[in-house]
Formats: sequence, structure tokens, C-alpha cells
Amino acid sequence: MDWNHYRFRCVWALPVPADRVYAALERAEDYPRWWPQVRAVTRVDDASAVITIRSLLPYDMAFSARRTRCDPAAGVLEATLSGDLEGWVRWTVTAAGSGALVRYDQVVDVNKPLLRRFAVPGRPVFRVNHRLMMRAGRRGLGAYLEAV
Repeated sequence: MDWNHYRFRCVWALPVPADRVYAALERAEDYPRWWPQVRAVTRVDDASAVITIRSLLPYDMAFSARRTRCDPAAGVLEATLSGDLEGWVRWTVTAAGSGALVRYDQVVDVNKPLLRRFAVPGRPVFRVNHRLMMRAGRRGLGAYLEAV
């Protein structure tokens, strides 16, 4: 087993129409407005940005995200990641009654030296850290979309 390889999946149910959720997720540069752990998003060009995140644990992670798929009809946004994280991420947004169901899938290898050093003993803590970050993202996005 590669202790630096992670697969994450979570599902958010939001009481906001799917098209509005998709539009918000498509604007990565706005993530810091509603997702506290996304500290900065710096656009490089129309398809890529450098993103800095920090959750409860005292370390920042920085990576480039390059959009590889943007399909509003299918509700899919995908990007490749490189830097402290190497891999891919996908948002899939579908209608669920008057709201939306948002699925987040991520498959990454951790490249950050500090995290690689603590891969075995830290893995459960890193997974909890990610779960807490995703929970804050769901809450933040819901509140942001309710307010606008």
C-alpha cells in the first residue's frame, strides 16, 4: 500500500438549484469567499490556477489545478492537480428535487515532504482533517448560495 495515495469521496445535499451550485463551483477564484480552508486562488490563465489550502493542521498545501473538463449539461467539473498534491479532482452536480446533490471525488498522491514523512502514523489524522475541511466547504457553499 502506498501510504501517500488517497481517494476521497463525499456527497453534499444542498437546498439550492443545481445550476446555481454548478456556477459557484465553476468559479474557483471565489472559493476563499465561502470555503474557509481555501486560503488563496490565483488565476494563471482561463483553465488553471494556483490554490493554497490550510485546514486544522498547521501546514499549508499549494498546488496547481488545471481544468480538464467543464460540462454544465452533465454537471461535471474536473481538474488535474500538481504540486503538493498530484492527481485529479471531480465535482458532479445533479438536481435533487428543488435542490442539488454534489459529489466530490479526488484521487491524489501527496508530495509535500512533511506529510510524506508522517504518512503512516499521520494517515488517520490527515483523513479526519480532510473530512473536516469538506464539511466546512459544504456549510460555506450552502450559506454563500443562500445569501446571493
